[in-house]
Amino acid sequence: MTGALAVFDVDGTLIDSRERIGRAMSFAYRKAGLPDPGFERTRTVVGLALREAFIALEPAASPALISELEAGYVEAFLALQDDASSAEAPYEGAFECLEALAGAGWRLAIATGKTRRGLDRLFAAHDIRGLFDACVCADDGPGKPHPFMIEESLRAAGARAGRAVMIGDAVHDMRMAGAAGVRAIGVSWGFGRPEEILEAGAHEVHDGFDSLRASLARFARESAP
Repeated sequence: MTGALAVFDVDGTLIDSRERIGRAMSFAYRKAGLPDPGFERTRTVVGLALREAFIALEPAASPALISELEAGYVEAFLALQDDASSAEAPYEGAFECLEALAGAGWRLAIATGKTRRGLDRLFAAHDIRGLFDACVCADDGPGKPHPFMIEESLRAAGARAGRAVMIGDAVHDMRMAGAAGVRAIGVSWGFGRPEEILEAGAHEVHDGFDSLRASLARFARESAP
């Protein structure tokens, strides 16, 4: 048993949600009478709680407009749940990585900007809930980059910060890891660019799950008491 804890982001790290998020964002903006923000703007807020994401995108918007954008996004996202063309598929090797880590004695957790309803839908589509010791989402407390999600994961898993890592694709994940005092590991296949992730505090950035697993194995050995 390693006794180490790996906290995973979901969107852009385990699940390829680019199509669904992009379409929902486009719908929300059109419904509010605003131009489509496009992928380059949208990708910068993926991982934040929904309201915080719209506030970051539209800092001058009124609370009413932010609420309108939120409602439009949720409406579109729920409709897209039944649209096979926007299915949220796991990245190749993602679930195999989780299973290998669990088999090696790692404790696993999720820290996501998804709502609890969104997380439940993920688990209904993919039978992975049993792999995790903790699943912390946007409904549970302060969102990224506040350290709350990692602190809750540490508490639930009975782990300490020195033996924990945060794995994500966005600057918000890396900043959250820094705030919580855990190792920050980035992945390059999601919404953030490697240079942005490194600048936000990542100790390393991986281009595939094989190198990620090798790095985690080294961390487990080197951080062991």
